[in-house]
Amino acid sequence: MTAEVGPAALVSDRALLGRSSTADRVADILRARIAEGYLPPGSKLSEDAIGNALGISRNTLREAFRLLTHERLLVHELNRGVFVRVLTVQDVTDIYQVRRLIECAAVRNLGVPPYDLSTAEAAVAVGEKAAREGAWRELGTANIYFHHAVVALAHSKRLDELMRGVLAELRLVFHAMDNPRDFHEPYLARNREILAALKAADRVKAELLLAAYLDDAEKQLVQRYSDSIAAEGGTARL
Repeated sequence: MTAEVGPAALVSDRALLGRSSTADRVADILRARIAEGYLPPGSKLSEDAIGNALGISRNTLREAFRLLTHERLLVHELNRGVFVRVLTVQDVTDIYQVRRLIECAAVRNLGVPPYDLSTAEAAVAVGEKAAREGAWRELGTANIYFHHAVVALAHSKRLDELMRGVLAELRLVFHAMDNPRDFHEPYLARNREILAALKAADRVKAELLLAAYLDDAEKQLVQRYSDSIAAEGGTARL
């Protein structure tokens, strides 16, 4: 069952386009909305609603859709329209393989300390506030931004762009969890531990903590996907 995405949430994003309403900027907005959990898997994206909300042409929006389809965030279904992609178990394992290669290497290859951890600290603070308020979707978003901030310590635009796409895909995986509090809250404490190790310039400890974090999260998500597949009689999609 799919839900048509209303334009209301996107109206405030219109100012982000500035004077140059490019497909890249539209893709950035939609990617961010996916990463923040506002566009769940299976959501239908209405060209008219989104185009009117952002004040852009149909051609510009279609090019943005094409870019996000290339990033595996959207899928075009013939005669039906464009939808936020529904991921598979194989997607989950691949996402975590990529995360290990990028995040662990970023920590391992950090330069001379001290590191600018202000963005990572801010993400943890946002996560703590979300946890206090019981805002579990926002906590998931804060956890995502923490890991993006860790990779940003590598000061690589290419890695930064790659992680934006990977972490947006990750948000699509998070929607599979029936109890977001039970899933996200323990990882907030683990983010604090990673941050503390980075503050102490202990790269080895930080990498070990990060690797264990990723291993455990992958196991939980793969198990959830596998249980859903079994319940649905073996289909490969949630």
